[in-house]
Amino acid sequence: MELDKFNALEGKIKNILSEYSLLKKQNQELKGLLKNTELELEGAKGRLIEFNEERDAIRTKLDTLINLLQDVDITL
Repeated sequence: MELDKFNALEGKIKNILSEYSLLKKQNQELKGLLKNTELELEGAKGRLIEFNEERDAIRTKLDTLINLLQDVDITL
């Protein structure tokens, strides 16, 4: 009878260790996915900064061109 209890306890411990191992592996995979997502996010932030700078440069050039056109007298 004691041996049966010991065997049952041993089985439960093995099951817990197996589940722990699986959870640890899944945790590592999730950490990897999170790191990749963070890298992608940083890349997207960098591209957004570049796009905003380009937009600002275009806006400045456009404003300059509009100012130049305002000085043109088109009387026929």
